[in-house]
Amino acid sequence: MNDDRLTALDAGFLQTEDSDSHASLAVAALAIMEGPAPGFAELQTALDERSAGIPRCRQVLHTHVLDLSAPQWVEAHTFDIAHHVRRVTVSAPGDDAAVYRAVADVMERRLDRSRPLWESWVFEGLADGRWAILIKLHHCIADGVAATAMLAGVCDDKPTASHDEQPSATSQSSPLSLRGFDPIALGTDALRMMTSTARIGVHAARGAAQIVAGLFTTSGQQLNGQLSDLRQFGAAQVALADVQLVSERFGVTVNDVALAAITDGFRSAMLQRGIEPAAGPIRTLVPVSVRPAELLHVPDNRVSLLLPDLPVDRSDPLEQLRLVHKRLATAKGSGQRQAGSLVVAAANLVPFPIMASAVRLLGRLPQRGVVAVTTNVPGPRHQMRILGRPIVDLVPVPPIAVGMRTGIAVMSYADRLTFGVIGDYDAALDVDDLARGIEHGIAHLVSVASAAAHTHRLGNLMLLVS
Repeated sequence: MNDDRLTALDAGFLQTEDSDSHASLAVAALAIMEGPAPGFAELQTALDERSAGIPRCRQVLHTHVLDLSAPQWVEAHTFDIAHHVRRVTVSAPGDDAAVYRAVADVMERRLDRSRPLWESWVFEGLADGRWAILIKLHHCIADGVAATAMLAGVCDDKPTASHDEQPSATSQSSPLSLRGFDPIALGTDALRMMTSTARIGVHAARGAAQIVAGLFTTSGQQLNGQLSDLRQFGAAQVALADVQLVSERFGVTVNDVALAAITDGFRSAMLQRGIEPAAGPIRTLVPVSVRPAELLHVPDNRVSLLLPDLPVDRSDPLEQLRLVHKRLATAKGSGQRQAGSLVVAAANLVPFPIMASAVRLLGRLPQRGVVAVTTNVPGPRHQMRILGRPIVDLVPVPPIAVGMRTGIAVMSYADRLTFGVIGDYDAALDVDDLARGIEHGIAHLVSVASAAAHTHRLGNLMLLVS
């Protein structure tokens, strides 16, 4: 396949955006910087030079008449950094609320498809002499993992390949070349392969049925709906060590803890707006990376999905964590991830005009099953710098579309875990209520985990027994 031609998944983000005039499918990262800020011209020049080494930052999309073929990346005839690096002064007093309002303003606007699909916005006027830079690119370029790798490319610190990314020196010779021709062994291998393939097919079919049911079965909580042209943005930040403490104490993953905190955040935000959580759980779409380590820096999308239910109808954070852990494990074992991957692979075999029309049609249909999108992207483990200035905080910004009026992106950076929360301006829930609820959920779990410091086995038993 031509590396410059979009895959079905990449192009799907464009078609989904086309199906709703109020959707903007860009992902972003907000870097809060230590002052003093460099001169704007100096920063423009630096980003011009550094982005030149990232091919997609100098390419535009070429589309074909009647969608006869998938769009492809071609070199831009002209490029002016002034179209891509801009600045704005946030409103006084330059606090988090002012910065987040500026983020929402930028995320409301679509990227211009006649130019390379990225922008950087420099925010000036922050409190304590700080400044910020918001780097925004279209989702058709990269998923969260690849986008984070691209972000590192404009920082002073250049990423280095880990040992896991090195190709193996082990011979990949086939079993036949090693043992010679053995018809009995060959028949046994073929039978084993057919049985395994059939088992995987049944597993994926079960997962596909669950995904379809999840998308088209109405959620117990009506928190989704048509998007407006305005956004709201907020964020929550917790110590990564606190999340790891809860994870280790109760034998769950960091993702489990993050989703449990998000569950408590939704419940808290619902109660603040007088919405009764007891009506039932809410369903969230959780993208799952299927990207091999050796393709970490390839700019494209390599994700599948899970559709777990968040138990907002339960008031005890520990019970929420137990159910999130159980439901995520069930979703992972149900074949949903495999089904998503097979659907994406199959879409690449469908003639592009049919695929594009189908995605646009599905994007226009009312979607009542999934309330939010929740994604977790591992960020840099050490502090990064831009022009010698430290990045103090790194806040992820997800998109929202297809009736999901809330999006939450979770990113680790240095010793913190940050939740970026974007919402439609007319959504029933307030993003600040949701963010504060997430912080409260983590704080409650940390207090329980600390109290259970000498009863590790009891803690696991309390959590994992149905």
